[in-house]
Amino acid sequence: GKLRILYECFPMAMIMEQAGGLATTGKVRMLDVVPADIHDRSPIFLGSAEDVKEAEEYFREYDSVI
Repeated sequence: GKLRILYECFPMAMIMEQAGGLATTGKVRMLDVVPADIHDRSPIFLGSAEDVKEAEEYFREYDSVI
């Protein structure tokens, strides 16, 4: 599912990055997203830097299939 950017994604992304991990939408760093509306939603992937980079590579490679 998708989570609300301002209330759910940003707080988790900040904590994850401060702990040494990464947070992404699958395409861009979560904290670089600029919401257009207060209730905008986004997919989010959180985890170790290695795991999140692997997920981003997967999405880059198979984006046209998904």
